[in-house]
Amino acid sequence: MRIIANIPHPKITINIFSMNDKYQIQFLAGNMEQTFKIGHSEVNGVEGIQKLVDDAFLQKVVERFNEMYLSLKEAKERNA
Repeated sequence: MRIIANIPHPKITINIFSMNDKYQIQFLAGNMEQTFKIGHSEVNGVEGIQKLVDDAFLQKVVERFNEMYLSLKEAKERNA
């Protein structure tokens, strides 16, 4: 697996990897990670991925990170 691009974002890190005829789009925020896998034939290279990862998609990713953070926080509090 090799990193082929980064997409700039003020709140999260976005890396694009290529491996075995698939792209992996990795989103990182603190100690949390989300990864999406897309076949090379489904998008037109990095440009296609950049179009796919639009504002609406990124908003959902950030919302999901917030949900993940709260879930972990609540679990830690219940089991402290």
